[in-house]
Amino acid sequence: MNALIITSLEQGLIFAILAMGVLLTYKILDIADLSVEGTFPFGAFIFAKFISMGVNPIISTLIAFCFGTLAGLLTATLFTKLRIKPLLAGILTMTILYSVNLKVNGKANIPLFSYGSIFDYNSILKTGSSIAILILIVLFIKIALDQFLNTEAGYLLIATGDNESLVKSLGENSNKYKIIGLMIANGLVALSGALMAQYQGFVDITMGSSIIVVALASIIIGDTIRKNSNRIKGTSRAILGAIIYKIIGGIAIDLGLEPSDLKAVSAIIVIVFISYNNFAIDIFGLKNGKGREKYAENKKSLKEF
Repeated sequence: MNALIITSLEQGLIFAILAMGVLLTYKILDIADLSVEGTFPFGAFIFAKFISMGVNPIISTLIAFCFGTLAGLLTATLFTKLRIKPLLAGILTMTILYSVNLKVNGKANIPLFSYGSIFDYNSILKTGSSIAILILIVLFIKIALDQFLNTEAGYLLIATGDNESLVKSLGENSNKYKIIGLMIANGLVALSGALMAQYQGFVDITMGSSIIVVALASIIIGDTIRKNSNRIKGTSRAILGAIIYKIIGGIAIDLGLEPSDLKAVSAIIVIVFISYNNFAIDIFGLKNGKGREKYAENKKSLKEF
């Protein structure tokens, strides 16, 4: 059981980065960005390409993040410049990246056991587990993202998703903040993919399949934690949600479920927690006038995330 918890925690921390990326598009910008299913393996394949060329693992990981932002830029360009619906723009980017991923290394599956990884630096921290490094990475990203969202650009990005007309009335170009949000989000998703490739020791073309469900499950689970509290930031909820999600999945496997059943388990988890959130709204009286007023006040709070 201890090994199960450690493994679930390690994978949960990797998926926490994914969840924080999707948080920007799904919760803040209110955009359904399916390009992440292509960006996640894209980050892994980019890492594999550069690490096989002898580039340092840390630099290779950062390069994966940078290439991920370009994938977000592609989706944003299709969305804002060519006026393609966000859902379709994400699907188109995902489709393009599938071919790009195969071209990057010329193979659909690449073993990485003979190459270095960012987890080789465990010796510096004097720990045999990957948890310490992952915690440092996740905390750094969380703090950086929270600090960015507290800047003027961050507030305008949040306002773009909450009330785009308000941003335009301030003389700002809302499309600029959509582009910034999509680029950061996909960069984090690619970073998560690069870390997962190093963690599991290989890259596979199918590793991004249904990854959006994992991200949404993490966000939705996180939203149920002290639901009415504004003190817990969205990034913290995403991190906790990802860890809880992986622990639930680990327990399901420990109880005898096959790994192939995890996709169904993921979907069921999403259904259960969405249903819980919907019923919670009814229970707390959000359908009456007073409840709607309280809900509107919470939604207007830009610092919630």
